[in-house]
Amino acid sequence: MEKTVVELFAGVGGFRVGLNHITGFDENGRAIENGDWEFVWANQWEPSTKVQHAFDCYCKRFGYENHSNVDISLVDKSEIPNHTLLVGGFPCQDYSVARTLSGEKGIEGKKGVLFWEIAKILEIKQPPFVLLENVDRLLKSPSKQRGRDFGIMLRTFENYGYNVEWRVINAADYGFAQRRRRVYIFAWRKDMLYNTTIMQSELKEIVLSDGVFARAFPIDRDASRENKKKEFGIGKKHYKDTVKMTRIFKETFENAGVMIDGDVWSKKVYPQIVEYTPLKDILDKQSDLEKYILTQKQINQFKELRDSKKKERTRPDGSKYIYSEGAMSPYDSLDLPGRTMLTSEASINRSTHIIFDEKLHKLRFITPIEAERMQEFPDDWTKTDMPEKRRYFMMGNALVTGIIAQLEYFISDIVNDE
Repeated sequence: MEKTVVELFAGVGGFRVGLNHITGFDENGRAIENGDWEFVWANQWEPSTKVQHAFDCYCKRFGYENHSNVDISLVDKSEIPNHTLLVGGFPCQDYSVARTLSGEKGIEGKKGVLFWEIAKILEIKQPPFVLLENVDRLLKSPSKQRGRDFGIMLRTFENYGYNVEWRVINAADYGFAQRRRRVYIFAWRKDMLYNTTIMQSELKEIVLSDGVFARAFPIDRDASRENKKKEFGIGKKHYKDTVKMTRIFKETFENAGVMIDGDVWSKKVYPQIVEYTPLKDILDKQSDLEKYILTQKQINQFKELRDSKKKERTRPDGSKYIYSEGAMSPYDSLDLPGRTMLTSEASINRSTHIIFDEKLHKLRFITPIEAERMQEFPDDWTKTDMPEKRRYFMMGNALVTGIIAQLEYFISDIVNDE
């Protein structure tokens, strides 16, 4: 089976960096790909900006051939090349079905429609394997009907002939330089050899030892033993109508689990922790660090943002409530991995990383290179024609490419066995 890939919501190419173990680029700016995954098509479209910085960066590193800069909802899915692996980190909003399966599928929620674009590709192109990434709150959304959105997603995979495994992974637990928790979803078509192989294991063993996530990121079985398992069904034998499922489904999805033929087995698990990479190990020694030093005004602003506070706020209905926030350290410890990086990095924001530079003896922002290292991108990957502010934005939107690189070894074996 050919190792071909389609990358959706491609950003600056995080999945490709991971799958092909990219560590740098040549003098022309083209990525040096050390793997054998052929990316036959990629789509990146940012609707909120005129200049498509992410797409431009992707093309700078990989060339313009087979790369689409069109709203994915406008793409004719039948024209997407056939591929073995579909990957993407898709926006997470709201995935409930608003119309019956017999008609056009719709959703309640604006960006959630993007998941249905994935679903259309599953239906039309039937890729053998799928690897997706999302924020971990997906498992519990929406707040008024916990688990509904992820349940609808799993049911959609079941409708199109796939089994699914998922796992929430904190990158720092497995040696990386960022405490970033994300849910990774691996799906495979039921007619693949891999399905026959994995079905020889009990659902429990797929999650705890035999599945792709447990092999790539081992679980501490002793620590996980006491947690209760969750078992329930989401297939057609449980919910004949997906719209009805949308209205009444409410279950708890734990941080690891599997769905086989509509039957779900889920359990809260703990990682077999690997020594993390502290921020001091990824410090930038090549940039002009003086330009990242905080002014006294900025120091005062951050102090106010990071101090504990209690403020009266007003709800939409006019009622009052007290909003409380605990205190944060004035700056981030260099002896720990970074916190989850957001798109607002290097701005005056409570979540922004601030470090005390021991050589300068001053507080400063992290540099774009340090942001790239937190996500395991090559240095200066985003140093193209985009403003520096956008470089931080791109990294806040990206994934830890090292997670994908570690998964790649096991997914590659699965595809080669086919």
